[in-house]
Order: sequence, then C-alpha cells, then structure tokens
Amino acid sequence: MEAVTVSSKFQAVIPEEIRRKIGIKALQKLIVIEKDGVIHLIPPRPIEVLRGFIRGIGTEEIRAEEDRI
Repeated sequence: MEAVTVSSKFQAVIPEEIRRKIGIKALQKLIVIEKDGVIHLIPPRPIEVLRGFIRGIGTEEIRAEEDRI
C-alpha cells in the first residue's frame, strides 16, 4: 500500500506500479465512485468486453414474484 499526497489543486498521482498493473494510460478517463468514505477510480471498459458477462449467474437467489413487496 502506498500513500499519495493531494495537491492544492486537489490532484493526486496514481503510483506507477498500480498504473502498470491496471493498464491506465495518460489522459485516460476514469469513473469516480464514492461509497462509505472510500473513493474508487474505475477505468471504463468498452461495451464489447462486457457483452455476455451476466451469462452463467444463477437465478436460484431471485425471489418469486409473489414474495416481492
């Protein structure tokens, strides 16, 4: 784990090791999500990569229509 410093312009540098591991390039846009005080930076993926990613997820956990409020 590395610590980064936020500049007076509220900028922070993503460490090189993490940039390489995730494949972040200069000028690439990232999605920023905050949840429970944690900031997540997510590189967007092309829609082609996401095609079919739900296939194979079981439906056993889905409640029956009559059980829904």
